[in-house]
Amino acid sequence: MSVEINETFDTSLTNPADDNYKTKAQQIETRSLLRTVIQTVVEILAKVADISQNINIHKPVIEDFLNSVEIITSDESKNTWTELNNGDVTKRNVSTNLLQAIESISSHLSDGDFSITKPSIQLIRTIIDDNSTNIDVKSHLENSTTGTEILIPNVPKSTAITIIVFTNLDNVLPTRDTSNNDNKTSKSIINGNVVVVQVNQIIHNISFTFGTTNTSLKNPQCVFWNFSLDRWDSNGCKVKRFENKTVTCECDHTTSFSILMSPFAIDNLALAYITYIGVAISLASLILCLIIEAIVWKSVTRNDTAYVRHVSIVNVAVSLLIANICFIIGAAIADQEHPPQVGHCSPVVFFMHFFYLAVFFWMFIIAILLLYRTVMVFSQMSRTNMMVIAFVVGYCAPLLIAVITVASTSPTNYISKENACWLNWFESKALLAFVIPALTIVAFNLMVLIVVLCKMVRRGVGAITNLNDKHTLVVIARCVAILTPIFGLTWGFGIGTMVSRDFGLHVVFAILNSFQGFFVLVFGILLDSKVRESLAGKLSLKNLSSSPTRSTNAGTSSTGGLGFIDWLRRRNVYNLSDPSAATSANSSSGSHLIPN
Repeated sequence: MSVEINETFDTSLTNPADDNYKTKAQQIETRSLLRTVIQTVVEILAKVADISQNINIHKPVIEDFLNSVEIITSDESKNTWTELNNGDVTKRNVSTNLLQAIESISSHLSDGDFSITKPSIQLIRTIIDDNSTNIDVKSHLENSTTGTEILIPNVPKSTAITIIVFTNLDNVLPTRDTSNNDNKTSKSIINGNVVVVQVNQIIHNISFTFGTTNTSLKNPQCVFWNFSLDRWDSNGCKVKRFENKTVTCECDHTTSFSILMSPFAIDNLALAYITYIGVAISLASLILCLIIEAIVWKSVTRNDTAYVRHVSIVNVAVSLLIANICFIIGAAIADQEHPPQVGHCSPVVFFMHFFYLAVFFWMFIIAILLLYRTVMVFSQMSRTNMMVIAFVVGYCAPLLIAVITVASTSPTNYISKENACWLNWFESKALLAFVIPALTIVAFNLMVLIVVLCKMVRRGVGAITNLNDKHTLVVIARCVAILTPIFGLTWGFGIGTMVSRDFGLHVVFAILNSFQGFFVLVFGILLDSKVRESLAGKLSLKNLSSSPTRSTNAGTSSTGGLGFIDWLRRRNVYNLSDPSAATSANSSSGSHLIPN
């Protein structure tokens, strides 16, 4: 069988780009013939593997089998396998069928200890006669520039172990990103040998040390071939050590293993600096935001609309502050573990998910307030009722979404396996539990903004609201108009980083994401003239409180204090001569601020 297969393949396996091929049609015909030959050979090998389940497979049979595998997985066939893996479903299954045939026949060997060594394949068959033996296999094949070491600890007596090391299966097996059998391929590549381990008993904590083919690649992932997903999977495998030329993996099951590594330096030093410096600025900005709000709180929350707005901004700042702290913790975990362990990462991911969602929901509250005070001019909801609704929507809704996400995904599929503490995408699509609510809120807020702006342009601000709310609504509209697109763009670029390895895209996302706190400080606090005036007044009063006093006929007074009052009058912040001020002062709403 092996001789016939090899002769057929050797006759067909000719470079289509060779000068002997004078027409493009001949090249296409040759490529088609090569695909057909490989498909036929794999079908034959799969049938041999099926028959092996009912008979004893001895060394000569498995040797012929491996001879055929070595021929069809050679470097000369790499382009043909690429075409098969990018073809329709039937063609893409060829690589999976080949690996399944290899695993199947290797699990039915009947001979005792023996080994087979080919230029690109090595098989080691061992039966353990002693109790609790450690198996340490070192492989260095002729066609490989790197070696592979397999360590299986505490193997019980009467255990049959078959280990096959391949150097050319990276030509065969694709690195598809998704489990839905599409044509998309991962930017990660197989950067070491492929090892098949078959044991007739349950074995845990198998250690693999792979020599890396390309030492410039980064982001190692220890993976096995998942036949149900038709792609590489990292469940049950983790990176224990990553050095310049080796990656050590530990897995809790047996099957076909290798390492995937990315040619893109997504963890580039410049990107890391941008992220951490930006997050530091964001944290400082958010803390400053809360300090300013505490200083000016009584001065800027004299009416209900302003009160709800500032409560919402404070909660946006608090949520973003906690989310950024969780981000730093998650980044530290990811730096120590490749990929991060579920038990360490899950709590951090949960709180990041919850508080990042809370940021969007509090922005949703701000937009609702703008719509309510603009459209329903004569409706008067009490401050207490507004606060109850705001906190229920602002925190209960994101908490419910986060809890449902955890409950609906298994622990291993809740977090990402891409060397980052974040929601999973490829296995469980848990990331949708953040993306859908966030982008829905962004779309809603933009629609609210359009409605409000249309009303303001058509009727004027004063025609759709009372005088006390005029300034506040303008500030709210500006806040929604600026912060909503910023938050939306940030996570829009975040989604882009999931499907693209473009370095520029990652830089934009890192800048927008890490500077969100700074944007909240500027556009939510500092651009509000009432906040600036109140803050300047507070600081002036504090500075002038120690100035000398003088005695007048009316008693002791402060020249600094009089100067400050004169400044306030000139600024028309407290327009005491305006008749509306007296009316506002006596109103049940307790509004004392009269806008410019």
